[in-house]
Amino acid sequence: MGRRRQGRETALQALYLSDTGRMSVAEAVIIVTAGGPIDEKTLEFARVLAEGTAAHIADLDVHIQEVAKNWSLDRMAAVDRNLLRLASFELLFHPATPVRVVIDEAIEIAKAFSSADSSKFINGILDKIKDRRP
Repeated sequence: MGRRRQGRETALQALYLSDTGRMSVAEAVIIVTAGGPIDEKTLEFARVLAEGTAAHIADLDVHIQEVAKNWSLDRMAAVDRNLLRLASFELLFHPATPVRVVIDEAIEIAKAFSSADSSKFINGILDKIKDRRP
């Protein structure tokens, strides 16, 4: 697995833990990375994504809610909700990363961490979010 994928997965796990465990993202990153080796560059990428997502979560939730017709955020699976937040953050605030890469990575991560139908749901939402990219 590549560094950036590992960073995205680590960020997702930290966001999920923060969301469901009611702790700061910084605390969640420490817990998630305590179990195994992760190199400094990958850890820094994960922190940038997780902390950036957390810092913009209210704005990201608005974007997601506007395009997720008939789906409130609290009805979404916690993994899907946090993956959408993470990928939306990368789409909207990291223009150097190609759109296709962000969406493809989110789909693959959804396949690994969520249900069978989640990848289609994630793809549909992110396909609309990408149009909001500055």
